[in-house]
Amino acid sequence: MTAKPRHFCAEESLAIGDPLVGTGTHAEHNLLISWPRAHWQRSMRRAGDMPEEVSTEIEAIAASGRRVNLIHRREQPSHRHCIFLMPERLRYDVPRDELLAFLQALQGGAALARWQADRVEGSLILCCTHGKKDKCCAKFGFRTYQAIADEARRQPHLFEVWESTHLGGCRLAASAIVFPQRHKYGRIAFDDIPLLLQAEAEGRPYLPCYRGDSRLAPAEQCAQVAALEWLQSRDLRGEVQVEGESAVGDDHRLVVTVRWQAPPQRGWLVVTCVASELIRHDTCADYAGEGAKPSRVWKARGATPVTHGLGHQANICSDRSPSA
Repeated sequence: MTAKPRHFCAEESLAIGDPLVGTGTHAEHNLLISWPRAHWQRSMRRAGDMPEEVSTEIEAIAASGRRVNLIHRREQPSHRHCIFLMPERLRYDVPRDELLAFLQALQGGAALARWQADRVEGSLILCCTHGKKDKCCAKFGFRTYQAIADEARRQPHLFEVWESTHLGGCRLAASAIVFPQRHKYGRIAFDDIPLLLQAEAEGRPYLPCYRGDSRLAPAEQCAQVAALEWLQSRDLRGEVQVEGESAVGDDHRLVVTVRWQAPPQRGWLVVTCVASELIRHDTCADYAGEGAKPSRVWKARGATPVTHGLGHQANICSDRSPSA
């Protein structure tokens, strides 16, 4: 009997040219709760041994707008919970029997002084290893987490690395996010890891795996990354800011204006972003479920140089392919 072929959505996504950029959306307010990975359920907020009243309070917090993820490190005691609040950059150490009270106080807006907070210094990196959500996160995520944690110990910059439940975009495994910057990454290969950590230590995103600014719409993320790549190709390091967008003809083509600064230089770029439809499996579960579905994706296709009274005319590469 011939064995059924094993499908992995991450491998298919790469093979069909599914763009990485434009998928960086992530909530601003986050609650991260350590919980042993062995008990994680398919939901990113639930564990098999989680008391029902705790689960109910977590769901209420999520409904109020704060994203909740479970996180894990082998050295973390199972009976004590390391809790992070982002973007507040606060860490709490909460015993299991006080967890419900902590969550109720957080949800009710009460003071958390009962639990002494520590300031999070350096960068917090979460790597998705949520195999019960998607097998790509198990296949690619765990080994990437181990490699990031190993490399972080060799870096002078302070990095704290944790496993995490679902971060979004299973088909882009291995995926990670860096707090407090909310830099979201996908398709992280082993060779990328030292360069990614070096870039983060210098306060900039690592472009080959970068998914885009979480605050921006997908087309604007594409324009932002195209502008950052333009600066990098000219050995310039600076900042870019998306100023606005306008439709051209229909909603499948947008022209996005981007302002850049790399002191003492500065200028403007106008990036054309084009939408198309891609038939893809978003998760491995889709192979046995709904199957491949159409999705809108954006790519930066070209730009025209502009001058906005800054005395500097800028050009951008006319074509750019998605990061792999």
